[in-house]
Order: sequence, then C-alpha cells, then structure tokens
Amino acid sequence: DVLDYLADQVKAYEDENFLIPEAEPREVLRFLMDQHGLNQEDVGDCAPQSRISDILSGKRSISKEIAKRLAQRFHVRADLFL
Repeated sequence: DVLDYLADQVKAYEDENFLIPEAEPREVLRFLMDQHGLNQEDVGDCAPQSRISDILSGKRSISKEIAKRLAQRFHVRADLFL
C-alpha cells in the first residue's frame, strides 16, 4: 500500500540524515522539561518534587511507574525514561 511505502521511505531518510544521540533518561527528562518551560513542581503529577530532584541529580533512577506517567505527560514512549 502507498502509505506503508511512504512511511518506509521517510524512516529510511530520517535514519540516514537525522541521528538522535543516546541520552541518559534523566537528560531526556531535563530536555523535555526545558522544552516545555517546566520546573520540578510542574511535573508533580508524575512524581513528588523531591523524587524529580533526585532523578535529575542522578541520585535515583526513574521507576517504570514514573516513566509511564512522564510518557503520558510528554506524549512520548515510556522507554525513553528507562
């Protein structure tokens, strides 16, 4: 089908021309927060501010449950945070 063909062509083009560097989950979170103009309190619906602070400072990793909440909040895949 034409749509599948176009999707494959776009993916091939992006794979060749737009390399996305690997990033630590906390850096992905920091980037998304910056892009949306959010601070730690603003993502309190995903985790307590103290937990977000610990995540951003590298003291804690992101749990699966928090990753799911962050994924919903930012409309991305949860595995970006794991």
